Amino acid sequence: MESVAEGIYCIDTDLYRPRLAASYLIRGGDSLAFVDTGVARALPRLLDAVAEIGLTPEHVDMVIPTHVHLDHAGAAGALLQACPNARLIVHPKGAPHLIDPAKLIAGATAVYGAEEFERHFGALTPIPESRVELAQDEQSLDLGGRILRFIDTPGHANHHGCLFDERTRGWFTGDTFGIAYPEFYTEAGPWLFAPTTPVAFDPTAWQASVERLLEVAPQMMFLTHFGRVDAPAALGGQLRASIATLAEVALREEELGEDASGQQEQAEDGRLARLKTAVADSLVAAAQAHGVRLEAEHIRALLAVDTELNAQGLDVWLKRRRKQREAAG
Repeated sequence: MESVAEGIYCIDTDLYRPRLAASYLIRGGDSLAFVDTGVARALPRLLDAVAEIGLTPEHVDMVIPTHVHLDHAGAAGALLQACPNARLIVHPKGAPHLIDPAKLIAGATAVYGAEEFERHFGALTPIPESRVELAQDEQSLDLGGRILRFIDTPGHANHHGCLFDERTRGWFTGDTFGIAYPEFYTEAGPWLFAPTTPVAFDPTAWQASVERLLEVAPQMMFLTHFGRVDAPAALGGQLRASIATLAEVALREEELGEDASGQQEQAEDGRLARLKTAVADSLVAAAQAHGVRLEAEHIRALLAVDTELNAQGLDVWLKRRRKQREAAG
């Protein structure tokens, strides 16, 4: 655990490798809140963090996943069980999946595979509806006198929200302000890229969400992937460019389908593999342009999971666009 700002602690949830996914513990007086929880297997680390600052699970007042993807909310149910006074604060569209995680488990298993799901994520614990509070856009939460403000931030997921800490003027951004792994820091600072994970990538909404985060002139961002980054206004261009570039990668594939004179199934054959190659090439090029000096194959290896998920998310986005065109006649 690392103190990253006044009363804010970053906990490495140790998914895949160190410093890839974080949970944040916020202290307001003797009240505590977790923002994002990591996967179910991270529970001991979360409870150890509470003990390390001299408090107990009874002091945890809120558990706030930015969205319900398992690297952000997988431990939420187990954490609620361990913290008897805590309530879950969650986006209304995400709440049903944590109350009954059956669809969440099925969806994640389809994305990762049953063996990888069991190995990395662990069992999900359902959360009683009586302990769930639906977060509303612009809702203020009082954590022992420390005010946190929740806003709706679609784009990465349609059930995504970010949390603003008035004391530090910092946002807990989940995936909305992108990914900045420590391995890719250079003299130019962190390198940000967009995670287009299945299933609700929406580049237009995402760009609007980024603008909304920046319009309050924040001083810092607390990224789930990974850690605190400063001077967010200067970093916003990187993220906007990444969202746009990844959308363009997908739209080039869509043009291939249009060139196939209606042979859509034929055009989609092998599309995921092509998207994976194009996403990897795009990310490597962006990292190198930022000054990352790692060998290209090393960059590809570090980004292997993100490349796979980004490609799957773009593929789903293209399928959704095709259905929308068909429905429109």
